Amino acid sequence: MTDSYDLGSLCDSCIDIAREAGRKILEVYETEFDIEHKDDKSPLTKADIASHHTIIDGLSALTPDIPILSEESAKQPFEERSQWQLYWLVDPLDGTREFIKRNGEFTVNIALIDNHKSVIGVIHVPVLNVDYFAYEQGGAFKVEQGGAAQPITVKQPEADRIVVAGSRSHGSEAMQQYMKNIAGRYTEVEMLSMGSSLKFCLVAEGRADLYPRLGLTSEWDTAAAQCIVEQAGGHVTRTDMSILEYNTKDSLLNPFFFVFGNDQQDWSSFLGESD
Repeated sequence: MTDSYDLGSLCDSCIDIAREAGRKILEVYETEFDIEHKDDKSPLTKADIASHHTIIDGLSALTPDIPILSEESAKQPFEERSQWQLYWLVDPLDGTREFIKRNGEFTVNIALIDNHKSVIGVIHVPVLNVDYFAYEQGGAFKVEQGGAAQPITVKQPEADRIVVAGSRSHGSEAMQQYMKNIAGRYTEVEMLSMGSSLKFCLVAEGRADLYPRLGLTSEWDTAAAQCIVEQAGGHVTRTDMSILEYNTKDSLLNPFFFVFGNDQQDWSSFLGESD
């Protein structure tokens, strides 16, 4: 369905929209902002809302015929969105907890989904003024401080050493067991902790081999980053090693998943109790 669109041009426009949303976020970041809580107890700030409106306005002007699903918008029933083959999937501020902690590890995420697959992914990091972006068959790139776009690729695996990306804000017994099993296979295990979708970016730009997520996320948390990882030569799969897809069910929660560069390793083999 994207045949009638220039994905490269749309991606460029999304970068501009994400940067503008980032500027709105930083305006709030530099103040003593208030914190509210949504029904699911997750935090919400004026920055989330300001970014949401900036992105909705920008995308609506760019492609008025393509529906938009944002974390901060009213949730469309599955009966309606199941009819969408093509739609925008947006997280206006991914990493609100990191925003509140003021550690800079939060992002703006914009993805275009076509037939359950992310075909455009844009991630803007407001505090660092860094962009990651990709589109189907277009490669993956990183832009630092408004400079030239540099191509990024996943790293080549090492026989006895692995770098694992993990979350600052989440942890579980399942994850601890998984890392224990990983440690039983590799001589050297390095852990890189990072907030928001930046964990995906660590894999996409070759700084980490693996990001296992054995905890809850929503589809808007992963869609933009998945396109970037895949166009950088990597993979995002469910824990049964099948490709992570979008808009296939009533719930917008993702299953647990793996993000990785090397597809020669069955990362599901480290699940469960060690021998």
